Formats: sequence, structure tokens, C-alpha cells
Amino acid sequence: MKKVVLSLLLSSMCALFVSAQETIFSEEIEIPEGYVIDNLLMPPSPLSLQVLFVGGVDLVQTTPTYGYEAGVAYAKECHDFIGFTPDETGESLGWVSVNHEMIYQDNRIGDGGGMTVFRVERDQVSGQLEVVEQELEDGRKGEFFNVDFVNTVGETGMNCGGISSIVDGRIWTAEEWFRSNNGSIYNGGFSAPTSSGGYPKSPGGSENQGVRDTSTYLISSDIEGFDGLEVPKYENFNWMVEIDPRQAKAVRKQYNWGRQGFEGGVVAADNQTVYLGVDATPAVWAKFVADEPGDFTKGKTYIYKHDAPEKWLEVDNTDPEKMLNFADQAVELGGTMYNRVEWVAIDATSGKVYWTETGRDRPGSRWADENAAGAVHDPYHINRAIEKGIDSPNSSEYPDYYGRVWVYDPAIDSNYVFLEGGPDWDEETSPSEADYFTKHLSNPDGLNVMMIDGQPFLVICEDLNGTSYGRMPAGISNRTCELWLLDLSIEQPTVDDLIRITAVPRGAEITGAMPTPDGKSLLVNSQHPNSNNPFPFNHSLTFAIHGFDEVTVTSLEEPQFESTSQLQIFPNPTTRTVYLSEMTDLAVYNAEGQRLKVFRNTNQIDVSNLPAGMYFLQTAEGETKKLIVK
Repeated sequence: MKKVVLSLLLSSMCALFVSAQETIFSEEIEIPEGYVIDNLLMPPSPLSLQVLFVGGVDLVQTTPTYGYEAGVAYAKECHDFIGFTPDETGESLGWVSVNHEMIYQDNRIGDGGGMTVFRVERDQVSGQLEVVEQELEDGRKGEFFNVDFVNTVGETGMNCGGISSIVDGRIWTAEEWFRSNNGSIYNGGFSAPTSSGGYPKSPGGSENQGVRDTSTYLISSDIEGFDGLEVPKYENFNWMVEIDPRQAKAVRKQYNWGRQGFEGGVVAADNQTVYLGVDATPAVWAKFVADEPGDFTKGKTYIYKHDAPEKWLEVDNTDPEKMLNFADQAVELGGTMYNRVEWVAIDATSGKVYWTETGRDRPGSRWADENAAGAVHDPYHINRAIEKGIDSPNSSEYPDYYGRVWVYDPAIDSNYVFLEGGPDWDEETSPSEADYFTKHLSNPDGLNVMMIDGQPFLVICEDLNGTSYGRMPAGISNRTCELWLLDLSIEQPTVDDLIRITAVPRGAEITGAMPTPDGKSLLVNSQHPNSNNPFPFNHSLTFAIHGFDEVTVTSLEEPQFESTSQLQIFPNPTTRTVYLSEMTDLAVYNAEGQRLKVFRNTNQIDVSNLPAGMYFLQTAEGETKKLIVK
């Protein structure tokens, strides 16, 4: 295997926000390709990028829906979750499933949210992925297929996160954005397309938003207590929904897992236990345990209560009333509350379950009533409030700007914080670009575990709740979301241990983060970007980062430099990354004195794409150092 130290990035975080300015160097500065945040920010070789699927552009094959014949339609946008189902036949790599976190009308692909599936194989020469044409049992032929929810389980809404089973690649899509009446599903709140862009996009435009049919829904299900049950239409939303990616159709809504604003979940290695995340404040930590491995139609549902003798308290999932009002049941049982539980991932090597608590700036008023009614705070939040000189997490002054990553360890049957977001910045006004943090983790959302060179790494996606309190440099209104790796062998990690992989274009959330089963690629979504970005980065899209089979993280420690006023560089000679003893603007020249690159406000650069030879580094102050590239 090719041994490569995975660099923290081409330059520091501040390079993401560089703006046009008069150069202090002798020639016009040429910003290297990939620094412009209208596009995807990518690390250099051996990692490479490939765009796979573009919402609003690629066409999906549709089923007969609402009386319309089967046909084609533009794929929905707002890509969020990515699932991967391996192809056990060996004829291809497998099936990719992509959620669309939105709700609008479409006569061909269905009202509400949506999901697209496609099959991929790997080109053995280029290493890239190719979308495979296929024919489904219902007669549809093509590359991209709309998942049929309308004719199977009723429409879905706000398809956000989901579950991609580590056991067999079974896929569930999560219906987030909890709805409380039919009006809230009828009007999704999205603007119709305009000449300058905007969402949603569908053939012929979209006259109205939301789900048109709000009549009472008759449930047809193989889950006890729900078959034949009539419910208001909105109550058929906010479930985990299993799909069959091979045939692009829904299988069932998991009525026995409870109705919640679901975001993520994970199936444990026993193929019986399912841990569930809910994007709400308060949110409870819940699980379902099947009676038999692989049969999720029968089993028991529980909520977590940290201070109970038996920490998992059962909710009768054969009682529709309790499942339809699951959050009320959690409060009644005194469940432990958290601040937006989003994605859930499992490390198959240890069995530990990681999950993101994305946070909400000041959650106090959102869980105070539930606390008064019997639900309890995790001791972490109680102690954190005390440390900040605040009486209670219920206080309107209790802050939670950055969120964190938790771990549930089945061996000790307990949750604890694994990685705290930050570093903490007490002031509302963020530091300037020049003084901004080299690394900063804000509002972790998407989560997965990826094996790199036989070792598990946590993949963390940001979804910034705001730009104040250090989440972005002062004066930067755009929320630049980044993708991070974290070595899970580190017992008490901090933000300094994170490895930055990429950042998505202006306005976008980074999400999905699904490794391919061969370990060579990581699939990622860029969701709801700015419509003024250059094509295709003005659309939600799914892209792949290839080359992880050539990467080994051998050292994450930055060098320690001697105390001196002169610039120091390390290592020299080098093959890839050069560390600097100070933050500075830097130009790279070849042996003939021709300037090749300019880096802004950085303490490390990547030179792996330069031919072997002698080069010169010149700082903004004119100090020059010779560098040898091997």
C-alpha cells in the first residue's frame, strides 16, 4: 500500500475565506484551483473527486402515480442521507440511495419528500464509479430511479437522515420535520423556481407546495396494531421508512418504532438492535430490539433513562396511540433529554455507538416544560450549566452553540461525551479571519465510521446553526460546512485531533458521508447550495472522494519548532506536506524564480503535485527558505 500522511488541508481554515486584494508579492496572485468556495474544496492526490448525481438535472425513472403513466422527471434536490447496499452477486459494487429533504408537489415522482436510487460499479482502470443501466421488476429502465412511496406506503415528507445497515445494507429513510396538522404537510414552505434559480425544480414548474391529498389515510401494514387503522394524513408522516433499493420502492413504515422527527439510526451487528436519533429539543435516546434477527416487524421499543435501575424503559409498540405520540410517552416515563440527536453510527470493531448532538443556541425554553413534567436532563448538561455559572439547562441563558459527539457504550450501558465542539468562544462576535482558529468544529450532524488501512475513523459532517460565537470568522455570513475525520483509537480526542477532508460550496450543508464497501471511496452530499454558484455546484449533488485505499494516517502530530523569530519549515526535504512555524502568506517559486502558487494565512502547505526538485518559499515579509521536494 502506498504510504501517505493525510494532510489537514491545503491550507488553514482561513484560506477558505480569502478575498480579492492587492498582492504583496511581485506578480498577480493566482489562487490555486479548489480554493474557491463556490466549488468543492478538495485535498490533493491521492484523493480525487467525482460528481455522481445532480439534483434538478439528472432524470429519474418514475412509476404510474396519481393517474399519470410511468415516465421521467427531474430528480428532486436537497440531497441528505446516503445509503449503500452491496451487490452480493458481484455483478456491480451495489446500490446508492439518496434522500431529498424537502416537501413539494410532483405529479410524476410524488408529493412530499423523495428518494433516488442508482446502481454503481467501479471502473478498474480509472478507479471511478460508473452508474449502471438496469431494468426493474416494474418495467422501469434507466440509470436513476425515483423510489415509489405513493403507491406503497403513502407519501413521505422531508426525507432527511436514515439507516444503512452494516449487516446487509438494508435501507431506511427518516421523515424529519415533525408535523402536527394537515396544514403543515400541505404547505411545505418552499418557493417556486425563478429565472435566477431556487427550489424546487420539477417539469413544468410547481404551482403549489406540499402534499395535496390530506384526506384520512388508511394504513396497510404487517406491523401489529396498525393494519386497517385510519389516521389523519399528517400522522402518516414522521416515521422511519424501509425501502428496497434494488427495486426502488418502499417496503414499510416502521410504525412500531414510534412517530418522531427522525434524523438517523443504526442497526447493530446482532441485526436485532436499532438505535434511533431524533432531531428535536428535547430528544430522547431510543432503541428497538427485534424478536428475531432481521425481522423488524416484531419486537420491543424502549426509551433511555440514565437514572433508572433498568435504563431502558419499554413503550408498548402494539398500542397505536402510544406510537403516534411517542414523545409524550418518553416524557411520561421520565426519559433522559438531549439537544437535537441527529445521526447515529456504529464502530463494528468495538460495538460502540456514536451519535451527534447538534445543539441549539439556547435550548432552555424548549425542554423546560418537559423537565417539569418528569423528563430528566443528562448529568452532562446539568454539570455544564453549573460550570458556566447558570442555574439550570432550562435557563434562557444556557448556551449550546457548537454541539458535540456522544458515544453509547453497550458494555457499560451508558452515554458519555466523546468529542466536544468548539473551541469555545464566549463572545457573540467571532474572531477575525487573521485570528481565526486553525480548526473549529461547529454543530456536527452527519456521522459515519470508515475503515482506513484497517483502522476505524469517525467521519463527521458539519451543519452550522449560525455564524456567530466563533462558528465563522467575523464578517463572513456564509456558513462554510466542512468534513472531518477522527481517529477512533484516540481515547479522549479534542478538536485538535480532527483531520479536515473537504468543504462544500457557498450556502451548502455537507452530509451523507457513506464509505463504499471496498473502502476505496467516500460518498458525500452537498445540500441546498447557493443558486449563484457555478454549475453543477448550484445544485444539490452527490459526489465521491476516491483514493482512501491509498491513504494511511501515520501521524497527526504537528512538529514542535524552536523559539525563534525566523521562519522554520519541516520536513525538508518533503514529499507532501510542509509545516511552517508561523501563520503567514506564502509564495512558492521554482528554481528559475517563477512563482507557482500562493497560500494565504496558513501554517502548512501541500506540495505533492510539484515535480521533484528545488523550490523557494517566500513569506509576506520577504523571508525566503529553500525547499527540496523528493
